Formats: sequence, structure tokens, C-alpha cells
Amino acid sequence: MIVMADPQNLITVSGVSKAFPGVVALEGVEFTLRKGEIHALMGENGAGKSTLIKILTGVEQPDTGSIELENTAISIRSPHHAQELGISTVYQEINLCTNISVAENIMLGHEPRRFGGICWKKLNELARQALARLGIELDVTQPLGIYSIAIQQMVAIARALAIASAKVLILDEPTSSLDATETARLFAVMRSLKQAGIGIVFVTHFLDQVYEIVDRVTILRNGRFVGSFEIAALSRVELVAKMLGRVVDELQALAHDKDQVESQSDKGRLIEASGLGLRGALEPLDLTVGVGEVLGIAGLLGSGRTELASLLFGIATPDSGSLLIDGQPVTRFSPQALIKRGVALCPEDRKAEGIVGDLSIRENIILGLQGRYGWFKFIGRQKQTEIAEKYIKLLGIRTPSPDQLVKNLSGGNQQKVILARWLVTQPRLLILDEPTRGIDVGAKAEIQKLVLELVKDGMSIVFISSELEEVVRISDRIVVLRDHVKVAEYDHAVSDRTLMQTMAGEA
Repeated sequence: MIVMADPQNLITVSGVSKAFPGVVALEGVEFTLRKGEIHALMGENGAGKSTLIKILTGVEQPDTGSIELENTAISIRSPHHAQELGISTVYQEINLCTNISVAENIMLGHEPRRFGGICWKKLNELARQALARLGIELDVTQPLGIYSIAIQQMVAIARALAIASAKVLILDEPTSSLDATETARLFAVMRSLKQAGIGIVFVTHFLDQVYEIVDRVTILRNGRFVGSFEIAALSRVELVAKMLGRVVDELQALAHDKDQVESQSDKGRLIEASGLGLRGALEPLDLTVGVGEVLGIAGLLGSGRTELASLLFGIATPDSGSLLIDGQPVTRFSPQALIKRGVALCPEDRKAEGIVGDLSIRENIILGLQGRYGWFKFIGRQKQTEIAEKYIKLLGIRTPSPDQLVKNLSGGNQQKVILARWLVTQPRLLILDEPTRGIDVGAKAEIQKLVLELVKDGMSIVFISSELEEVVRISDRIVVLRDHVKVAEYDHAVSDRTLMQTMAGEA
């Protein structure tokens, strides 16, 4: 039987896979964008969204699979070739030149010429026309830098549409720096482009915006295609469930029943945050962590989970509220100051922010202690080795030697090295941001057991994870964040379905 091609299809991605050393970024991914459609691309960190965009824009080449543009097979050789084909992208970080005029930014590399030089009158007129298409009127001769981020975002879109006969527009987190009014203006532009037949790929993590503007959604998880769905037929809680995954969880065999463990939260409060917030990152919230308590943090990507961890560890300085440790206020926010107060953080992205791949296990483990002592207090090689061997044994790090390079370890063992680094400092509060992401089931179970053992010894834990089953399994209390706001707080008896409904705004 002959299957007729759909004339409404702009982009058709079939069976695309892409691997990098040590990681499969995409595996058999499918994606279809139609003419005059706003199509959301969603998934948690590591889902494969960025890799798929890079393939569609010619930054990366797929290992397998095919791409069709208007039902004709194509091979996208480079970003420039993608633009020639009519595929334009506006990235989250606006890559324009703020020191030159709006018109120059829009027409950069495509300047109209006359008698061997740039025809400035024509250039400015073309720029005005490009902005008028978006309903924007401004002085295109002024430097871009004098305008707001929202206007710069519109200029980036105008450029994307002006430099080629754009058929496909990819918007990567375009609303992350916009307020509600600016977002509404962007959505009006998107609807206008949709009416003109342009297909828009909308990468976002804001559920409210998805249900306001999107026609269909494609969900990726761990580099794999979950499915494409009409947004009108998909409830918010179903969307969240598909993003997070509902796989058979072998960790249920973990020999721990939270109800049978003596609660230590009556030993007092270690952390008290009141109205703690950072404009644009986290709305002011109240938060407590008891001594010997696991506080779970649940929320989708972009909900404010990592921003909260950054405030508690001093990476960012709040612009509202207060933070007390043992009843004493934190007056200086920096990692070094918070480490000295007994706070430690295992970051979400262990490769970019955690391990130092070209250093040994010993050197990676000793970094935390050296940071606490200060760089002028030298720790001898023999002492370093003794400390490293102790924690290698304690955490079951599989390595032939403490001097093995960390980059040669598995993901689970790398995570254990980061844990060892902070356990050496004997912290009172340990913040774990996605500690089990990307590691196998056995390593997950070992890390969760370790968390529960640390709590028994009186350590306090802030446990951030997108895997709701494990949040429920080991937390005493659970705080739910949505769109940078604390929206609920539950005890550990809450179901993961209730958490999903709350994260989706349905509870």
C-alpha cells in the first residue's frame, strides 16, 4: 500500500539517533511539524531537546535516521545551510550585538549594497519592514542595547525571519526572561506567524504557556521519543506523567520503610528561611529543614528547584527575606561562607559543575575539604590518600586506585565521588540536586540507602529529584515548586500522583 505524503508537513524527523562519547543523546526519535502550527518540544534535562534542535539547525549531524522538509529528504550541513532551507532559530541567550543598531542586527550579513558600499537607507527600511511584520515600531537606527530584553527578543525573531524565507521558526525558551505583559506580546506575534503558515517549534517548561499557545506537543525522555499529542486531548497531569516516566521501579526493594524510622525532626530546626527569594529566579518563600530530616523538593524543570539550591548554598544572593542556620542569620552568601556554616551541595549537572574529569578520584574528593580549610592550609599527599581510601570503601566506589581519573568512572561512581567530596567536610546540611539522574538502578539504591543512613546520624538533607517515587520514598516532608513559586507542602504520606497534579496545577 502506498502511503501518501501529507502536504501539511513541514519537517518530518524519522528514527533519528545521535551518540556522543559515553552517552546516547537521541535514540530513534520521531518529530513532525506542520504548516501553521505551534508545536511544543518538552522534556526534562537530558531528554534530548537540545540535541534534536542542533540536528535541525545543522550544528550536529545525526548518526542514523532521516529528515524531510516539505516531504523532500534533506541533509542539513550547517546552521547557514539550515537558514537557506528556511529553518531559523532564536536561542534563549540572545546572540545579537548590543553595541550596533537594531537595523544592523537584523540585516547583519545580508546588508543591501550600492556602489560597493552598504545602502544605509535601504538597510533601515528593510529592518523596519521586518519589525512591522511583528507589529513592532521603533527607531531602528538606535543601538540595540538601549532596548529591553523583550524588544531584543523581538529583534532576534525579526532577524530570524528576515535573513531567509523562513518556513520553520525554532524558539528555544523565549519567555524565560520575559514578564507576563512581554510574554503576551510575544504570543500575539507567534499567533500572527502561525496564521501566515509558519511552523513554530516552541521549547519551554512552562505548562501554563503550553496550554495557552500550543497546538501539539512532542515529549522526549532520556533521549527517546515518548509521543506526540494534541494538547487539547492531553491533561496537565498526563503531560507531567509522560515527561517524568512511569517505569517499573526496582528500587521498591530498598530495605527501608519510612514509617518505621524514628523521626528526628523534633530535635529542632537547622534551617529557617523566611521570605527568601531572588527576582526572576525564585518568588519569596518560607522553608524549614529539621535536624536529621529529609526535605524533598518536587517540581518540573524550571520550577525553581535548582535556584533554591543555589540560594541555600550561597551561589546566588537573595534580594528578599532571611536565612537562619541554627538560629543565627546568614549575612554573607558565598559557597565558601556556607561551607564553613556546614552546608554542602551536590549539583544537578555533575559533569559540568561537579567532577573535575582530568583530576583523580583522590584529588576530586579532597577539593571540598581544601575549600573548607582554605587554600593556604596544605593537605599532604599521604593524608589525601587515607581520606580518599576511607570514602572509596565507605561508598563502595568501584575503582582500582584512588589515583584513577574520575572521567573514566561510570556515572554512578562519579556521583559517589561528589558525595564523598562533601561528606569529608562533615556537613550538617547536604543538598542533593538530582543525585540519581543518569545512573543505574543499583547505584540509585546505594545512594538512597546512604541518604537514609546519614539522616539516622543526624545530618539534614534537601533532596531534589524529578523522580517522584524516590522523593516520596525517602522524604519526611515534600515542598512542591511550580513556575518559581512554592505552591504546596506535604508530609511523606502523599502519593506521587498528588504531587504530579500539584506540579501540573490541577490540585
